[in-house]
Amino acid sequence: MSIKNIRLEVMQFLEKNVDSFVEQYLIPVEKIWQPSDFLPNSEGENFFEEVKELREIAKELPYDFWVTLVGDTITEEALPTYESWLMDVEGVDQVENGGNGWSKWIRQWTGEENRHGDLLNKYLYLSGRVNMREIEMTTQHLINDGFDIGTGTDPYKNFVYTSFQELATYVSHNRVSQIAKKFGDNKLSKMCKMIAGDEMRHHHAYSEFVTRIFQVDPSEMMLAFQYMMKQKIVMPAHFLRESGQKISTAFEQFSDSAQRIGVYTATDYVEIMQKLMNKWEIDKISNLTDEAEKARDYLMKLPARMAKISERIVIPKESHIFKWVEPARL
Repeated sequence: MSIKNIRLEVMQFLEKNVDSFVEQYLIPVEKIWQPSDFLPNSEGENFFEEVKELREIAKELPYDFWVTLVGDTITEEALPTYESWLMDVEGVDQVENGGNGWSKWIRQWTGEENRHGDLLNKYLYLSGRVNMREIEMTTQHLINDGFDIGTGTDPYKNFVYTSFQELATYVSHNRVSQIAKKFGDNKLSKMCKMIAGDEMRHHHAYSEFVTRIFQVDPSEMMLAFQYMMKQKIVMPAHFLRESGQKISTAFEQFSDSAQRIGVYTATDYVEIMQKLMNKWEIDKISNLTDEAEKARDYLMKLPARMAKISERIVIPKESHIFKWVEPARL
């Protein structure tokens, strides 16, 4: 049987438990928070006073913070790209009989994720500190440009990616929450903390999918894990660009802002890699092929190697001036 057919068989095997995954890791629409829970109430008599207070508090936040928050928002808003990518993964079927269990999972996961961009976008709009039209153009460009995360349609590689990426977005949103609180913006801090909570829950789900695959197809799962770590995890917004610029030109500058302010760093990347190895207990997995054993050896040595490389990274001291965030507004 081909590797592709085995993967399809494993996906069908796991699909039997999708309903329990939805119940365990996702929250019903009527029970989960919505963006309006944290924003000024546009129906209320005090709406303008609440917006004025939001804008006053927002004045205290520094430049790199705004760049990072904008980049995080744009990343969340490019959700149509991520959903369409996952719907194309082997074993996912959204057509026959109204879609299978995996397409149900992806749609409901997307529904939860969609709230993140909605909330942050409205906050940015009300804050008065950013150029919304430039942000909106960047978001449209990012959706137009799509993305290639190096996984193809392989479910094993895609689940490694989502396990890593959901934990990375948890780290990013949680740090933004901490910084907002430090500067006295308790409401924004709570917004980002709630988003971070969703991301952690989603990380637990995708990493559980990988755990289950390791139990039934350990060698191929190990090789997929090695492949993704070897080529490095690219961020969902790696094609980020400002208006009038070429594809991907803004991503490194956005990343520099995030590193400079301590929201997401090269050290975080290495720590996430190590956490995944610990979670999946790759040192204890047995019945591996010779090739998979070599893949495990490579993985076990990788965090230390990557940590040494991360120590040599030099981040520019000066912030790039983005069209999204004009210093004159701050």
